Amino acid sequence: MKTSAFISLLTEHQGKSLLFEYAPGMLVGTNYHITEVKHVTIDSVDCGAGTDAWKETVIQLWESPTEVGKANYLSAYKALSILKKVGQMRMYDMDALVKIEYGNTMFHTTQLHITDFDLKEGQLIIKLNIQPTDCKAKETCGIPETNTTESASCAPGSGCC
Repeated sequence: MKTSAFISLLTEHQGKSLLFEYAPGMLVGTNYHITEVKHVTIDSVDCGAGTDAWKETVIQLWESPTEVGKANYLSAYKALSILKKVGQMRMYDMDALVKIEYGNTMFHTTQLHITDFDLKEGQLIIKLNIQPTDCKAKETCGIPETNTTESASCAPGSGCC
């Protein structure tokens, strides 16, 4: 989801509680806070010597250990006000992909992609998922598009990886 779509979604549902589902049936705790918003520019070179560049908005969530069992989730209104304040300090690239950075004692810290959202009973539930790594130079490396897990196709000395 792009930054513009995420901000629009929060704007449309300001009266709802904002929940994040980081794995099926697993929600970030009610004790979460937005602790950082990163405006990230990626400038990359892949294993086939292809270059690429893009921007991301990374929103970091943290669960406060002193607020475990807190009754209510952060509202979409409050999250939007945080993001608006950040936008006044550092302008957003509204076309940048939004990622949610999160981890807890049972789930490794990672940057998750927003895959969908759900609305129910006064809640806006943002559905997150891990994006697996992939070879961006399959054609250059001679890797069939349908087989992304075959490591032998990208062996040392093959001209790839």
